[in-house]
Amino acid sequence: MGDPQIQSFDERVQKIDKRHRQLARGYVMSVNHDGLVIAEPKPQRRSFPWRGTLFILVGLMIFKGFLYFQIGAAAYDERVARLSEGTVVEQVGAYAMTADPVTVWISGLFASLAR
Repeated sequence: MGDPQIQSFDERVQKIDKRHRQLARGYVMSVNHDGLVIAEPKPQRRSFPWRGTLFILVGLMIFKGFLYFQIGAAAYDERVARLSEGTVVEQVGAYAMTADPVTVWISGLFASLAR
């Protein structure tokens, strides 16, 4: 173990460092009931990860277009039709995998790159 005073000191230093990190992200000044001015950390607002969601959607659309290009339109549509006859989860997947204009366009890009 260690000296209790050193442990107490280390705990106080850690609290000070934590508060300093919080205040470094922004703070609001307020006045206490006795007139003391105190800096309080700004509450951190979590927002929806729009950028990550966009990257995932674009990646899935590219993957879907690649599948459409790779196995062909007739085989792709046949597989989606077979998938739509399954359970509710499979039906949702079939709806998501249905060939839309963007998928066909991306497939055309892959076809032009393959030539």
